[in-house]
Parts: sequence; C-alpha cells; structure tokens
Amino acid sequence: MDKDNGMAVGGQAVIEGVMMRSPEYVSVAVRRQDGTIVLKREPYVSYTKRVTLLGLPFIRGGVTLIESMVLGIRALNFSGDVAMAEENEQSGKRHGSSRKEKPFLEKLATAGMIVLALGLGIGLFFYVPLLLTDLTGVKDGVMFNLIDGVFRLTIFLAYMVLISLWKEIRRVFEYHGAEHKSIFAYENKLDLTVEKTKGFKTFHPRCGTSFLLIVMLVSILVFVMLGRPETVTDRLIRFLFVPVIGGISYEITRLAGKKFGSRLARVLIAPGLWLQKITTKEPDEAQLEVALVALHSALDMDINADVELYTAKG
Repeated sequence: MDKDNGMAVGGQAVIEGVMMRSPEYVSVAVRRQDGTIVLKREPYVSYTKRVTLLGLPFIRGGVTLIESMVLGIRALNFSGDVAMAEENEQSGKRHGSSRKEKPFLEKLATAGMIVLALGLGIGLFFYVPLLLTDLTGVKDGVMFNLIDGVFRLTIFLAYMVLISLWKEIRRVFEYHGAEHKSIFAYENKLDLTVEKTKGFKTFHPRCGTSFLLIVMLVSILVFVMLGRPETVTDRLIRFLFVPVIGGISYEITRLAGKKFGSRLARVLIAPGLWLQKITTKEPDEAQLEVALVALHSALDMDINADVELYTAKG
C-alpha cells in the first residue's frame, strides 16, 4: 500500500509481527512468546526514487513489486529467526552463528527464494491455466483467453481460501488487519495509539492482495489482445508480458487510491476489498500494538512501548 498525500507508508504482515515501510526506513516488529517486542529498522530508499527511469509510469509498478518481494522475504526471514531463537532457548540448544551474521548467505538465500516464488507464481497462475485451457480444445482467440482467465481467477481464489484455513496463516491475517488499521489511523492524522486505531476496518483500498487480484483481471484483457498462443514462442511472449501486466495493475491501484471515494474508484477497488474478507482478520490489542511499534519506527517517531532493538551484524 502507498499514499501520495503526505508521507507514503505501506506494510506487510509477517510471523507474529508486522513490517512497515516509509520513504526512508523499513521496520519489522515481532512479538515474542514472553510478550516482549523485537524491533528491527533499516534505512531504505526505493529504486524508483534513486533512478529516474525506474520511477516512470508503467515501469515503477514492476520495480515496486520486486522491491516488495525482496523486503517482504527479508522481513519474513527475520520473524522466522525470532521464532527459531525462542525455540532454541526453550529446548536448551546453544547455536553459534545465525543468519544475521552471514549477510552474503542471507542475500543468496533471499535471491533464491525470490526466483522460486516468481517461478511458482508464474507456473501456478499463468502456465497451469494455459494448459487447462488447451484441454478444452477452444480455437477462438477471445474465448480461449476468457476461459484461461476464468481458470486463473479460480486457481487464485481457491489458493487464498485454502491457505486461510491454516491456523498459523490466520494469525498472519490478523496481523494483516492490524497493519491496515494502523495505516488508516496514520492517514486520518490521528494519534497512533491502540485506542484510536482499533475502530477502523481491516479492509484497505491499497492492499497488496487487492493488487494481485487486479493483476489477474488485467491479464485477461492483455492476453485477449495477444490472441490464442499457437507456438512455444507465443507462450513465451505471454510470460514476457507479465511485467507489463504488473505495471498496468500498479497504475490502476495507484489511481484508485488517489481517487478513493469516487464512483470509478469504488468499482476498481471493490473486488480487492471482497478478497480482503479472506486475507484480513480482526486483530486483538496486542497485535495492534506490534503494528503501531513498526509504524512509529518506520516514521522515525518515538515508540511508546517496551521493545528490544535488533542490530544487524556484518
């Protein structure tokens, strides 16, 4: 999520915590089992701000998507490290070097996870629907791509519903709701406290899951223009258009966010808000506190909570 009016903020839920991102910092706050909060903050400026070309419309969407994946995986790794450290302490194990002490290996692992995630995502949501549509024997280009799009949407929605049944994922979805509520409070210029935050809804128009749904819908329109893929080259060309689809989807999401409240914007964001009924859950006050700690840190504000600061090594 982001917002053009004022300072842009966005975030992501992680394991027992929340990652928040501002134009200058990325902060991750994670709740330990003993109730304390571990906080990690690093300076970060988007490449769309560092390189003019990468900030141009329809290019910035792909860059932002890749950056979000990189930062998101790093945040998930950190939250996983916190959970693992607790397990080691409880089991009486003594461990030496951790991943935070091996920056090169951490970067290599992150790169591998990104490649794997991209490969699985393209395979599951773009290649599998194509194979299923081939089995229908449809020859007309428009009908072929409409059926392909229906398969893609069905697989995507089924995937979201299935993972929401996992107890641990439900916890992540609760932190997702806490992230949204905190950002709503910030955007409405309220005090960033649990009391001021908990009254907001968990559905936010600039949510990343809304963006993914828009990607699915935009892909149908783009692929209709490409016609029915007849050769291996035709199929590879479709995959090369994935960044284009991401760029268009980002601009639509951005427009809907800026015009939030208009009739057109409500139509554009409605599917994403429906999807958030699956991907966000109502958080408790302790989860809201974690989200607010991450947000205060990302905005370089005083933190009104007892936290343990994490300092990266290497």
